Amino acid sequence: MLETILLIISVILIAIVLLQSNKASDAGQIISGGNATLFQKQKERGVELLITRLTMALGLAFFVIAFILFLK
Repeated sequence: MLETILLIISVILIAIVLLQSNKASDAGQIISGGNATLFQKQKERGVELLITRLTMALGLAFFVIAFILFLK
């Protein structure tokens, strides 16, 4: 039962991470100096905030269930 839940969470987590905005390309512009607003505080809003929170919740659930399965 827990193995099935872990599998479902992992697939959803992969899909959610792929839906997130491309922050890695922004970080790559540090060397070229192309993004002056990289380190400014920018608040996530709407769907972006929901996806970020959902990613954190699913990641935490993944690790908790994986730890429980490890202890069995």
